[in-house]
Amino acid sequence: MIQKSNSLKHLALQKFKKNFWGVFSFCFIVLVGLVAVFAYTISPDNSRYANQMHLAIHSKPPGFKINMLVMPSQLNIEQSGFNKLFFGDINAVTEIPISEFSVKGDTLTYTEYASDGLKGQEKVVDLSEFYDYNIADFIKERTFYFGTDKYGRDLLSRVLVGTRISFFIGFVAVFISLVIGVFMGSIAGYFGGKLDALVMWIINVTWSIPTLLLVIAITLALGKGFWQVFIAVGLTMWVEVARVVRGQIISVKEMQYVTAARALGFGDFRIITKHILPNIMAPVIVISAANFAAAILIESGLSFLGIGAQPPMASWGAMIKDHYNYIILGKPYLALIPGFCIMAIVMAFMMVGNALRDAFDVKG
Repeated sequence: MIQKSNSLKHLALQKFKKNFWGVFSFCFIVLVGLVAVFAYTISPDNSRYANQMHLAIHSKPPGFKINMLVMPSQLNIEQSGFNKLFFGDINAVTEIPISEFSVKGDTLTYTEYASDGLKGQEKVVDLSEFYDYNIADFIKERTFYFGTDKYGRDLLSRVLVGTRISFFIGFVAVFISLVIGVFMGSIAGYFGGKLDALVMWIINVTWSIPTLLLVIAITLALGKGFWQVFIAVGLTMWVEVARVVRGQIISVKEMQYVTAARALGFGDFRIITKHILPNIMAPVIVISAANFAAAILIESGLSFLGIGAQPPMASWGAMIKDHYNYIILGKPYLALIPGFCIMAIVMAFMMVGNALRDAFDVKG
């Protein structure tokens, strides 16, 4: 006869599965994670950082279509399939927007695209240098589903590639905050006394400094860059974890199972890691989901201020910074699309956090 498990984890999982918005948000987060990992595979522009510029077609609306003259790259840099898959194609082709073209023999004549009713420059390309060419390989119709930004880059590709920074900064920041927060909270709550007072003083000092100001200070100290922002955000988010872990350990360290572990002669390290922490991780998991969302918002704010991910790297916050003035210039989608992406992923993590809170609530 098969007996159903009545453990806290099993009951919490069952309650979580019954929360529609929690499950929906979790699936959405998984989908965004897959997009972040394989962004260059699904992006129309698979060049590094999706930085293929077409100044002639800048700030075009969503759904804009145009013919592109695709010329093979002059670069010949060896690049492994792994690097191309996860870091973009260095040897990306050159794309030229054209309004019309004609082919006579081995000569391709095309007119460059020019907006505002102007006629572009007419140029000629000798196709004889390309062995066994097909005109369909050179002229392709491109559709910009999200339009183009002010530099003529594909906005959809920039949004997809920008998912990486916003998504992975949450993982790195939460990991750093968990490592530091669990350690500081554990020693403060378990040992108490002067060590507890010292840790609480450090927590209160860190808490009293505005988060964004502290992140800016750490970023300036470490330098501007990709990983510096990740570390800076993580170093500012450990205090919430430490306070929760400290409070939980204080409430359980005198319980019978901990007393029994001490009576058996187990060391403090084993008691904390093997007996106490596994039983107090529920609130830590909930606060980690909230910290994930907060990390995304902080990174977006830093990128908006210009001290986050640096150009040409794609970042949702930087995209809003580049185009927020277009909101009053009749092209609000340039700023609203990345803003909606930030809102969607943050809301998803908050809903997952709320669902986990309800699932771990034994009174529910």
